[in-house]
Amino acid sequence: MTNTGTSAKAAPVATALLLSSDDATVKQISDGLEQFAVTVEVCGDPASAMLSLNRHHFEAVIIDLQLGDHACEVLERVRFAPSNHNAATFAVTAGGVESTRAFDAGSNFVLERPLSPEAIHRSFRVAYGLIMRERRRYFRCPATLPAVLRSHEGGELQCKTLNISENGMALSAPIALKPGSEVLVAFSLPDMPGRFTAESRICWSDGTGRMGLQFLNLSADKKTELQSWLARRLEEVLPETVANKFH
Repeated sequence: MTNTGTSAKAAPVATALLLSSDDATVKQISDGLEQFAVTVEVCGDPASAMLSLNRHHFEAVIIDLQLGDHACEVLERVRFAPSNHNAATFAVTAGGVESTRAFDAGSNFVLERPLSPEAIHRSFRVAYGLIMRERRRYFRCPATLPAVLRSHEGGELQCKTLNISENGMALSAPIALKPGSEVLVAFSLPDMPGRFTAESRICWSDGTGRMGLQFLNLSADKKTELQSWLARRLEEVLPETVANKFH
């Protein structure tokens, strides 16, 4: 891993939703996540938490079951939120039956009261792989690389990538293409063998040549190579304070 900072407060690399109305719980969990460069959005009631889940993507969701049945319902519904069904989920419980209920509702991890910094740190360290895997799925790596778009009619357009993700890329082209158009994109990645080609669909265009496309049929081998490349790029932006926890 490449160390990118020495600040005690690491720049965030992931985001968590925390549903709790208990100030002490909010502080303990927020402090614990900050050590892993995860920023926290706090919701004090189940209704606002559901609104956030439906509007935003989170790599982790922490639900305080002290808020009762409605909080447990939020935990159950995380798996049905379109952008959050793969998020790492935690439940804060009083232990015993409540912990069993949390696991039945779909929680990956349980934090039992009384909370301690050591227990919180241990749980987040174990869960960090899940959190970062989910972050990688949505990670858009800034990259300026040559790319070629080929239409089905045979025309070619020389472009530059703006960012690359698992499922597509943003790029800049001399002319704008119409959203919905299907093209073949070809590009190479630094330190990766071979060339990537994929049938793709233009998802958006701002009319000036900047546009986004979705890969439609990147081969399984190339998808694995792209995931590995993105994982390494994501590791490079981990702050030193976080990277050192895993040495």
